[in-house]
Amino acid sequence: MAEREVEAGWPGSSVTESNESGSPGRGGGALQWVTVDGPLGVQQEEALKLARNFFYGGFCLLPWLWFVNCFYFWPVLRQRESDPLIRPYVLWSGVGCLTMTVALLAWSLTFAIGGEDVFGSSWRYFAVYDIADKYSMVQMLS
Repeated sequence: MAEREVEAGWPGSSVTESNESGSPGRGGGALQWVTVDGPLGVQQEEALKLARNFFYGGFCLLPWLWFVNCFYFWPVLRQRESDPLIRPYVLWSGVGCLTMTVALLAWSLTFAIGGEDVFGSSWRYFAVYDIADKYSMVQMLS
């Protein structure tokens, strides 16, 4: 499959045109935008840098950056034959986002449903919904 870069008319925007026939110059292929912004998106080098920064930023206890990476580069994630440099960062961001969502959901459901049966008497120290009651008790004892 032949691919070439085409100027879209907006400064700084580029799009990849792919020919299904594999021969360059026919121009019958579909346009593939790198970002969800379409023609207002970023250039290829900046898109790679953004995808990489979002991916590594997710490891700094900011897994929502993985979600932002998947959302912003949705066209790359959706099309298998898209940019081979950006796609691994976006794909692994999706895996990381899904993993962290499942882990957070499992923890919250275990904590909410299991409660004192799972964590024992120390569950009361982990629960934060009654902080105001604990604070008022301390004020009354003082």
